[in-house]
Amino acid sequence: MRAKTLPFLVLFLSVTHCICHAAELNGPSKQPETISFGTAGGLRQGFPKGFVFGTATSAYQVEGMADKDGRGPSIWDAFVKIPGIVANNATGEVSVDQYHRYKFVSLDFLAFFDFFDADGAGKVNWNGVAYYNRLIDYMIERGITPYANLYHYDLPLALEKKYNGLLSNQVVFIHPIVYGEYPKTMQNIVGSRLPKFTEEEVKMVKGSMDFVGINHYTTYYMYDPHQSKPKNLGYQQDWNAGFAYKKKGVEIGPRANSYWLYNVPWGMYKAVMYIKERYGNPTMILSENGMDDPGNLTRSKALQDTTRIGYYKAYLHLQSTLTYQEHKIAESPQAWLWKLYWFAKLSGVLFGMYCVNFE
Repeated sequence: MRAKTLPFLVLFLSVTHCICHAAELNGPSKQPETISFGTAGGLRQGFPKGFVFGTATSAYQVEGMADKDGRGPSIWDAFVKIPGIVANNATGEVSVDQYHRYKFVSLDFLAFFDFFDADGAGKVNWNGVAYYNRLIDYMIERGITPYANLYHYDLPLALEKKYNGLLSNQVVFIHPIVYGEYPKTMQNIVGSRLPKFTEEEVKMVKGSMDFVGINHYTTYYMYDPHQSKPKNLGYQQDWNAGFAYKKKGVEIGPRANSYWLYNVPWGMYKAVMYIKERYGNPTMILSENGMDDPGNLTRSKALQDTTRIGYYKAYLHLQSTLTYQEHKIAESPQAWLWKLYWFAKLSGVLFGMYCVNFE
């Protein structure tokens, strides 16, 4: 297989800031409960000096400008146009219009590669470059530090067609980067369908990472399905593992809105320990974390966000424990920022801490 670096870069930039707080919608409302890292159960004191707290979003969900200023289509743009695939025909063509309103609505930011290279041919879109320069300058002026993620489900459509997306043999995962090969269990299950690394490719990828980003939303119990190999081929079938939300009739944790999302802080502990012990304790950034609400929340309900506050308190307490057990953790969970009502129309759920009054 070819394991060379991808000839394209999809950027997702989020910010870090030292205090998280609740945003109010326009109009009178009861003041919602807030978290202060200096007073909430000693949370801030539980982290080492220089530890970074942050939030996260994704480009397609907030930027808008789906076909303006030279931006090319992403796989999201193609997906939402399939008849009957999306509830209410929702799209991200406007969303919170961060492209124009970043000074008013944005406490974090991101970059979408389609604004740089619309057709995947390497031609620079200078309108996109100018936008991100303005955005970056403004965020730095406000004391906000950007972080970049290579990919957030928004691959340019041109590159999806050119490289077959994540099925491209130019995409590699953490195990080969550390050990120079895929896990033995994966080799046994997938067999001849799994590409082989050449000696040159092993040298290229092994030891090439600077840190590991961990997304953690929930945790499942895993079990052995007692089958030698899956009968049907497919992504989940190739795991050759079963998962469940209950054990002896008891749920793994309090459930959020989605059937699959449970509040399980100790699951993050397990994930960090797994990376530490299996991959040599690399520097880790907890890059994404959050829970969801029903998509039809009223304004007053959205502002009384006590369940989410409890969710983050639990994860932050767990995180403060991890930082003092010789884990190389550079950042807290990147809490999901916006309650995106257009995305609620699409998926029926709301993630995030901030609301937008579109009126």
